[in-house]
Amino acid sequence: MIGKSLKIACSLLAISSTLMAGDIWVSPKGNDFNDGTKQSPKATLTSALRQAREWRRTGDNRIQDGITIYMEGGTYALHEPVFIRPEDGGTKESPTVIRSISGEEAILSGGVRIRNWKKQGKLWVADVPTFNGRPLDFRQLWIDGKKAVRARDVEDFEKMNRICSVDEKNEILYVPAAAVRKLIDNKGTLKAEYAEMVLHQMWCVANLRIRSVEIQDDSAAVRFHQPESRIQFEHPWPRPMVTTNGHNSAFYLTNAQELLDVPGEWYHDINTRKVYYYPKEGEKMQDAGMEIIIPAVETLVQVEGTLDRPVSNIRFEKITFSYTTWMRPSEKGHVPLQAGMYLTDGYRIEPKMQRNYLNHPLDNQGWLGRPAAAVRVAAANQIDFERCRFEHLGSTGLDYEEATQGGVVRGCLFRDIAGNGLIVGSFSPAAHETHLPYDPADRREVCTHQQINNCYFTEVGNEDWGCLAIAAGYVSDINIEHNEISEVPYSGISLGWGWTQTVNCMRNNRVHANLIHHYAKHMYDVAGVYTLGSQPKSYVTENCVHSIYKPSYVHDPNHWFYLYTDEGSSFITVRDNWTEGEKYLQNANGPGNVWENNGPKVDSSIRERAGLEAEYRDLRNVR
Repeated sequence: MIGKSLKIACSLLAISSTLMAGDIWVSPKGNDFNDGTKQSPKATLTSALRQAREWRRTGDNRIQDGITIYMEGGTYALHEPVFIRPEDGGTKESPTVIRSISGEEAILSGGVRIRNWKKQGKLWVADVPTFNGRPLDFRQLWIDGKKAVRARDVEDFEKMNRICSVDEKNEILYVPAAAVRKLIDNKGTLKAEYAEMVLHQMWCVANLRIRSVEIQDDSAAVRFHQPESRIQFEHPWPRPMVTTNGHNSAFYLTNAQELLDVPGEWYHDINTRKVYYYPKEGEKMQDAGMEIIIPAVETLVQVEGTLDRPVSNIRFEKITFSYTTWMRPSEKGHVPLQAGMYLTDGYRIEPKMQRNYLNHPLDNQGWLGRPAAAVRVAAANQIDFERCRFEHLGSTGLDYEEATQGGVVRGCLFRDIAGNGLIVGSFSPAAHETHLPYDPADRREVCTHQQINNCYFTEVGNEDWGCLAIAAGYVSDINIEHNEISEVPYSGISLGWGWTQTVNCMRNNRVHANLIHHYAKHMYDVAGVYTLGSQPKSYVTENCVHSIYKPSYVHDPNHWFYLYTDEGSSFITVRDNWTEGEKYLQNANGPGNVWENNGPKVDSSIRERAGLEAEYRDLRNVR
């Protein structure tokens, strides 16, 4: 009897433990009216979070050791961001974990599939569906996970045309007449009403929506829509180049059906709501197995609290974030200042503004906006991402925007991203003139103690060429370590902001043992690791930088570097970095910088240790 009673007691204990486990299950085949068990899963992450929120609100015993939301493999199509609130957060002892089931891939997707293609001459055409009750516009299209080319006038960027001159007063760019012939009719009137110019400007590209084209002999006067026209012609940096040796700024034209002339290109006619595609050899658009996706949602997950009630202790594990859009360039243009941060206003000032603490006089003012992100984190503590994937995205991948303390990003893949891969920290609040040091009275506004390590960044910034793999603004106590970065258009890592030597909120930052190669595909004024501003007790150490691209259309073919401490950089130690040459720049630096033992003579063990550590090198082979 004693043995039987013991067995019954053990069985009851096992059942009780199972019932007390804080597990919620989600499946693409589930239903949000289900109870969230493995046998009866929910359909959406939003519903699972609500159930977890109720457990925490009511003090359910299942929260004692934390809550795990298990997502079965498959695609979870979103029509709005998953909003994670302060009530959804956990504690160090009882975190909320959102993870794919072992061996499966849960994909949070903002994409819409295009079906029912019909042949029309050499092209294929399909109707663009409405999305959530509205017509859908988009700037990207993917075929079986590969980004197709939005119709443009050059297949090879080395063959881009160059501007002739700039009329800032009348807001005109003069270009060769031959470059715009396809966009106008036989009366000289613009027929491609939504055409855009992508203009190379030193360390950024601008997206300018074309308003009119006027042929004047062998040149053409091109005018643009507002607000980008005003901003483009008023802001002084970065600017289009007009030189005496003809090395003027390059540009390409896009988003016109008249430019759809090469296999692999597509065009969306927003008026007829049809999409056209010029197939590559062997592509069969009617093949049921072919997956053609356009993006419809800008942000997939929004983690947001307040300064007094932050979201805390959320961890994502092995979740994929895919297929986002960012439509501001189509609606208002895009004129960045740097690192993809777009100007909302910017102009030259005279007389120049004299700044304190050895800063040189300021010749311009500017205010910035921030691009959308697939995952946005603000006013939060310890929001982690382990072994996640950020790919096929229309702007930023992951953004720790402001007021965020802690957070580990480890073993993640960032691939095929139009803008920045990962952003952390403020790049000046919207109302804060961007050259003024940012040092908020409430230090909780500052992003601190983020750990970004063993992530693989590749094909990031593949549309907005002035973007980076990792861009850190006004941050303190962050550690960027053992990441690998390749195939990027500009610098690999940018640390700091503000162009000022004045002490601000930045300090105690570390960029260590990263491997950066095959960078600067399109832009110069560039480095593997680049810094700005005063950052006491910050270190750039044991990184490995090699293999820079050499595009012919950069504004200054000699203005590239392996390591670069730019304007205002102060109190930063740059030590023991292996670079294949000794091409560095210290531009308008402040006091306290230390440069020691950098270059090809650094011990080879540093080069070999840089980048992904052994257990994360599989990221290079992810399909």
